[in-house]
Amino acid sequence: MKDNEYKPKQLLTKREKEVFELLVQDKTTKEIAQELFISEKTVRNHISNSMQKLGVKGRSQAVVELLRMGELKL
Repeated sequence: MKDNEYKPKQLLTKREKEVFELLVQDKTTKEIAQELFISEKTVRNHISNSMQKLGVKGRSQAVVELLRMGELKL
C-alpha cells in the first residue's frame, strides 16, 4: 500500500460481518451457527459485540446502521 493511500479500519471483524450477512438473509441463530461451524452462543456473542461497537440496542438497529454505513448489502 502506498503512503498516500488511506484505508479505514474495519469496524466489525470478518466473522461479525459474516454473522450479520446471514442474519439479513433471515437465518436463525441456530442456522448461522451451523453454517459457520460455531456454537449458537458464539453467534449471540458476535451479535452482542457488534451491537456494542455500533452503540445500538437491538439486532434490527444494528442491521440498519450497518446498511447506512455501507458495511452490509441486502
